[in-house]
Amino acid sequence: MAAGSLDITIEQGATWNLVLTWKISGTPVNLTSYIARLQVRVDVDDTETVLSMTTDAGGGIVLGGALGTITLSRSATQTAAVASGEYVYDLELQSSGGEVTRLVQGSFTVSAEVTR
Repeated sequence: MAAGSLDITIEQGATWNLVLTWKISGTPVNLTSYIARLQVRVDVDDTETVLSMTTDAGGGIVLGGALGTITLSRSATQTAAVASGEYVYDLELQSSGGEVTRLVQGSFTVSAEVTR
């Protein structure tokens, strides 16, 4: 399965939440026992991570088990710490058996905050 394409824009200094649902043939994938990770970089060859999210406690990704939902969230303080600009990202999910699926990928834009 090829990764889906989804361009994301967040606002620097504002709370950000995005809920995705992984479905295969219209049926939600049971994400119980999965882990997830998302990384944002300047470009695909860059070694520096601009933003990193995981399903670890406080990592910003919450999986919804049998509902197939993936909730991404960052507080206003956390988005304020990300430099404004144009980046790339991908979101990967790993099953308990070790199978990794790149679910979505695309551009990741951080819109600059004016009011501070």
